This record gives sequence, C-alpha cells and structure tokens, in this order.
Amino acid sequence: MGREHNSSKCNLTLVLYEKQHLELEQRPVPCKPRPNEVTLATHTVGICGSDVKYWQQGKIGNFVVTKPMILGHETSAVVIDVGENVKHLKPGDKVAAEVGVPCSTCDLCRKGKYNLCEQMQFAATPPYDGTLTRYFNHPADFCFKLPEGVSLEEGALLEPLAVAVHACKRAQIKLGDTVLVSGAGAVGLLCMMTARAFGANLIVVTDVNEQRLKFAKELGADRTVVVQRNEFPQQLAARLKSEHFGGRGVDVILECSGAETSMVLAINVARTGGTIVCVGCQPDLVTIPLQIALMQEIDIKGLFRYRNCYPIALSMVESGRINLRPLITHRFKLEDATKAFELCSRGEGVKILIKCMDESQLQNDLGFNGIH
Repeated sequence: MGREHNSSKCNLTLVLYEKQHLELEQRPVPCKPRPNEVTLATHTVGICGSDVKYWQQGKIGNFVVTKPMILGHETSAVVIDVGENVKHLKPGDKVAAEVGVPCSTCDLCRKGKYNLCEQMQFAATPPYDGTLTRYFNHPADFCFKLPEGVSLEEGALLEPLAVAVHACKRAQIKLGDTVLVSGAGAVGLLCMMTARAFGANLIVVTDVNEQRLKFAKELGADRTVVVQRNEFPQQLAARLKSEHFGGRGVDVILECSGAETSMVLAINVARTGGTIVCVGCQPDLVTIPLQIALMQEIDIKGLFRYRNCYPIALSMVESGRINLRPLITHRFKLEDATKAFELCSRGEGVKILIKCMDESQLQNDLGFNGIH
C-alpha cells in the first residue's frame, strides 16, 4: 500500500503471518506520496467477514496467504500529505478510501467494469496489504472526501455499503418491487436498507437467527421470517409466497447468506422473469434446480465487490436515506485488534470497528492541527 522508508514515527500495524497468527508490529511510515497519491492517516477500519476468514483459514477460494499480510479494507482516514498533481484534496480532509486499485488500461477497465480487472490490487487480498496500519499511501482518485455531517466511522462503512449499492444496481431494483433478502448479517442489512432507498415496496428478510431478524425489523424490514433448520427450501418458498407475497413470486432476491439452501430457496420463490443476485460467497460447487430458473427466465447474477458505487453510497448517507450508525455495535483501539477479531469470530455484534488513529495522535505524531 505505498512505498516505505525507515522512520521513528509510530506506524502500528496488524499483520497476519499465517492462519490464526496475528501480530501487532511497527512498520515503516510511507515515503512522500507520488504525484497522484495522498498519504493517509488511518482513522477507522471495519472488520469484514473476509478478514476473519483469512485469519481463521488462511485463504478464501484461490486467494491464499503465503506471506505476512496486513488485514483490513473498510477504511476511513485523514489526508496528511498530497502529491503534486492532487487538486481535489488537501491535508486535513476526511476521506473514505476505496481500496481496490485497478490497472485502468485493460478492456474491462475501459468498459467501466474495473472491479473485474485481473490486475486489481485490493487491500487485504493476497498478495496485497490492507489498511489496519496507521499510515499508508493511496491513489487520490480513490479517496472520497466526506462532507460535514458524515463521520469518519460512517466513512469506513461506505465500503460494505458500496457492495449493497452494487447489488441493488445489478438487480435493477425499481419503485414498487418486492424484495427478499436472505441473511440478516451486516451485508444483508445494508442490502435491505439500500433496496428501500432504491424504491422497493415490500422487503422480507429471512435468517436462522431470531435476534438478527429483530434488528432487521428495527432497521426497516417490512416482515421477517425465521428459517427453520429442518425446513426444506421448497417448503419455505411456498410459505413465503402464501404468507408474505400474496401467492405470487418475488421480483428480486438478494442472497446474502452464502448457503446452498438459500440459492435453492431463491429459485423456487422468484417470480417468472425475476432476478437473483448472489451477494454472499457460495461454496465452490452447489446443487440447484437450474431447470426451473431456465424455464422461467430467472436471471441469476453474480456480484464481485463494486464499481462506481462510492458516490452513490456517500450521497445516500449524507441525505439521510441510509443511517449507518445503528449498525455499529462495538469499537476497539488498534492495540486491542485481536480482541475485536475474536469477538467477530464468535458472531457477536453487527459492525465491529477498529480505531487506528484519533486527532490527538495526529497532532502529537505529526504536528498536524485540525481535521477539515
């Protein structure tokens, strides 16, 4: 995440050495930023399920931790230095960092699908370092200035919100649509809230956890349904149609659980011509009733991160259409990051934040006066 040199300044960093082996250590502070970069002082980083999975398993799919890697990618920060070509940011600006940097020259990038760039450098995805470090350099074009009224904590959550925005864009949710959200974890809740902001009329959320569903209701779900672990997906689909969707199928299903049974449910509950977006990470191989989807022209769409979604996400937060604050359930200092990961691995809380830097540390370490 940027060139480095030796420095006596404190750059505390959380490093994953191998599966289940986390260490806090000092890393060199980055050099002066390149012409189109900024140097950031990391303020807040949210823990994502992928961070926990790398910690617990050492890999996600084909991405394998083979050398020490800094974790974290849901990031807000304060600009402390700017490259000579950077005009839209200045020291003291609060920003949300979009931490996937594409090549910008391949066919996919030129077509605007930069999230699919095969040369993408995405934070905390092997072999690239993440942002649970106090200082790093980053391209200025991927830093979004936070307006007054949007906090640095909310700025860190723009990253998972961007996933939800991309999901709803892929689903082409429109005014009056009915939506089923499978899974009431953090991303599922964000998808629910974003679907509402996109104009969805009736939103039903399913999960096996009653407490999560209670929270989903508090955040605006029209209805919630507890999934019984011994209930076949086909039976649940029939129950959902009968009890919640007027005997008809659902316009859009946002599958956020990553469970194979939820994909079977999605196909059985979708209306003819409906849309399923696979937000959650599915197993490598799944068994689904594909013929039903084919004969009913149900669109099944994949989702990989996001593209061009930060401005929309930021606008929804600034305007009040999305309130991220209730999702924040725990806060830890960087020095206590391991405790934060342990809490997250137990399935406790919704969004767990790690604070890497506060304003007093900025002033003490850098002689920096004020955050704009």
